Amino acid sequence: MSVDGTDCKIFEPQPFDPKWFSHKFKVPGLRYEVGLCIATGHIVWVNGGYPCGEWPDLRIAKDELIYFLRRGEKVIADGGYNNQLFFITPNGLNNDESYRQSVIRARHETVNRRFKQFNILGSRFRHNIEKHSDCFY
Repeated sequence: MSVDGTDCKIFEPQPFDPKWFSHKFKVPGLRYEVGLCIATGHIVWVNGGYPCGEWPDLRIAKDELIYFLRRGEKVIADGGYNNQLFFITPNGLNNDESYRQSVIRARHETVNRRFKQFNILGSRFRHNIEKHSDCFY
C-alpha cells in the first residue's frame, strides 16, 4: 500500500485556534490519510478529519494505521512519514527501486488532485465540520 495525507480547506472555526492551520494552503483545514493498493490503485484506507496544524502525517499514521500492519510489513510513503519501522520513504538514490516507488507516489498525488477536483472537497467546506468526514468518505 502507498499512503499520503491530503488537506481540505474549511472556514475558520471560532474562536481562532492555530491547530486548524494548513501550511499547504495557508488557511484552516482538515487532514485525511489515504492509502492506495499498489497493484490496482484502488483506495483501500481512509483515516481522518484531523486538524491540519495539530496532526502531521506521521502522527495520523501512528494514531491508527500502524496497528493494522503485520509484523515486518511496510507502507510506501513520502518524506513526511519518517519512520523506518513502518514506512519506505524516498532515499535519494537513482536506482530501479527508487524509480518504482516514485511512480507509486506520483499515482497517489493524482488521486489527491482528484479529491480537489470534486467540487465539495476542492473549495472551502461551508457546513458543520462534523459533516466533512461523511462527505470525504
